[in-house]
Amino acid sequence: MGAAPIGLIAGSGRFPVLFAQAAARAGRAVVAVAHEGETDPELPRHVARCSWVKLGQLGRIAEALRSGGCSEAVFCGGVRKVRLFDLRPDWLGVKVLAGLRSFGDDAALRAIADALEREGVRVVSPLPLVPDLLAPRGPIGRRALSGEEREDAEAGFAVARALGNLDVGQTVVVKRGVVLAVEAVEGTDACIARGGGLAEGGVVVKAFKPQQDARFDVPAVGPETVTAMRATRCVALAVEAGKAILLDREALAAEADGAGIAVEGF
Repeated sequence: MGAAPIGLIAGSGRFPVLFAQAAARAGRAVVAVAHEGETDPELPRHVARCSWVKLGQLGRIAEALRSGGCSEAVFCGGVRKVRLFDLRPDWLGVKVLAGLRSFGDDAALRAIADALEREGVRVVSPLPLVPDLLAPRGPIGRRALSGEEREDAEAGFAVARALGNLDVGQTVVVKRGVVLAVEAVEGTDACIARGGGLAEGGVVVKAFKPQQDARFDVPAVGPETVTAMRATRCVALAVEAGKAILLDREALAAEADGAGIAVEGF
């Protein structure tokens, strides 16, 4: 008897597709629920079943996963935070929203996970199924961080963790110890554009929040992150080894090498 199918609650970006491919390699069928206006339309090609929902339709998510035979599901990919002000909740979504004290990432996602578990679907971390996507320790590409860049990265991690305690963002841009930008609702690429636009030579840090639940909102970087850095002449990217996801690692390394950008797992 084969392993039970795994549910995939898909947000935006490449992570849902990469997770589906990795799960298939591990012999797990994937039953996906995709979000209209967020999820890559290519996802249905990589899963056994796919249902499309609007943001906030938690009842439909639970129903789709249960009907697909899933007792466990993962969250993969983010949702643009500005979209959270344009929810179209169904009955279960309304119930969860009514009980929220905060719309912060962690509080909302934990409430959603708790609601799904009460509906018979346990939310688990996607990381054990995608170990090959986790950032390794050391340089990713040809160039390592210089001494000055490393100092900026360490300063950035300290700031990111302090902000993470407040459930703010994961990304910080630093140059010579000065914080140029921190991520709020605008997302990683917009944070990089703002920080890099203030001064060339910024170091970008993407960090795991101290209280972060590994079941959702895992820090992820990919070739597009490096492209955003290149556009504003940022010089280095630091992520946490074993905690951050590298999307399309070979393409990321090639993009970084072509731009002379250092990428390193700390």
